Amino acid sequence: MQTPLATLKFEEDIDDSQGPLAAPVLQHLTKEDLSKIFFGEFQMLDINGVHCFLTRTGYTGEDGFEISVPSEHAVDLAKAILEKSEGKVRLTGLGARDSLRLEAGLCLYGNDMEQHTTPVEAGLTWAIGKRRRAEGGFLGAEVILKQIEEGPSIRRVGFFSSGPPARSHSEIQDDKGNNIGDVTSGGFSPCLKKNIAVGYGKSGSHKSGTKVKIVVCGKSYDGAVTKMPFVPTKYYKPS
Repeated sequence: MQTPLATLKFEEDIDDSQGPLAAPVLQHLTKEDLSKIFFGEFQMLDINGVHCFLTRTGYTGEDGFEISVPSEHAVDLAKAILEKSEGKVRLTGLGARDSLRLEAGLCLYGNDMEQHTTPVEAGLTWAIGKRRRAEGGFLGAEVILKQIEEGPSIRRVGFFSSGPPARSHSEIQDDKGNNIGDVTSGGFSPCLKKNIAVGYGKSGSHKSGTKVKIVVCGKSYDGAVTKMPFVPTKYYKPS
């Protein structure tokens, strides 16, 4: 029997508060001015009397916060947020979060991207800074820089679809029935009241408005390529 090399002890949990009430409600629990913290920024501060690490980020496309809090205070902080909202903020599960991230066009690792997906294919070229592109030398640079210059063979795109919601691995076809890609994430959009999906299609068939067929449970349904995000994001940025 081998002796473990190390023991990991997690001493902090994450409380997430997302949506239009996230900032005004959380402001009641801290003396720091949250209006000075913009999307993507972070700060160490006291919230509800506990020292926390706060980031103005999230996985929903909404304004909001992710709060790293000592584990023994995580439940109390969540209760304090709910109490200060006077019933207007509610607990939600992964289903609600997934519909929001899909509406925002955000990738789910393992579905919409994995180790063999390039940033160019996934529509994430913005994450590679101009200096890094100019200098090269980073992992995958040869392939990625070539794709930036010449274009990738496949691209991540959004779809509106009719019929049942398209799910991961649903086939995408052109108007002649030829396979041009696969769905990686899909579901019903509560905001748009229609089915949406994300997938990878061959370059040339990725332009907004392109008519496609999406195969669900062996049946073909009409669909169309559309720009993402499906629902405009509401990140808090400097005006």
